[in-house]
Amino acid sequence: MIKTMALFAISLFMLVACGEAGDAQLEENASQETEAVESSSTELAGNDGIGVGPIKSVTLGDLDKAMAAEGETIFNTNCAACHKMDKRFVGPALAGVTERRKPEWIMNMIMNPEQMVKEDPIAKELLAEYLAPMANQSITEDQARKIVEYFRQVDSK
Repeated sequence: MIKTMALFAISLFMLVACGEAGDAQLEENASQETEAVESSSTELAGNDGIGVGPIKSVTLGDLDKAMAAEGETIFNTNCAACHKMDKRFVGPALAGVTERRKPEWIMNMIMNPEQMVKEDPIAKELLAEYLAPMANQSITEDQARKIVEYFRQVDSK
């Protein structure tokens, strides 16, 4: 009985000691993550925000409702299995994406996801957060532009 109590006491001591060391490790990891985010933010400051791919410039005019309707159909067919507008799913929620990203970046991510996650700092961060690379759906430039128009319509509401 005394041996059992002694073994229990030693186990409890080790558990508590490991827990304290674990807390210190967690604090150190949090500090390192904060530094990494600050470093990443500095990298992003120098980024032109258009991403990597064929789209270098997009001119947006007034919202084109016909294009947005076609974009919604394309989105529902190719993207809705992984993306929802108002909640995180396999990929990020897309409501407000046109306020967070330039249209060129959105189109490059849609058309060129493999190269984006290799070379674009924002796409790299998204991959690290969601752990699932975006699938290349072979979306054309015209289709990607229509999807952007659909996003603009959603974000205008």
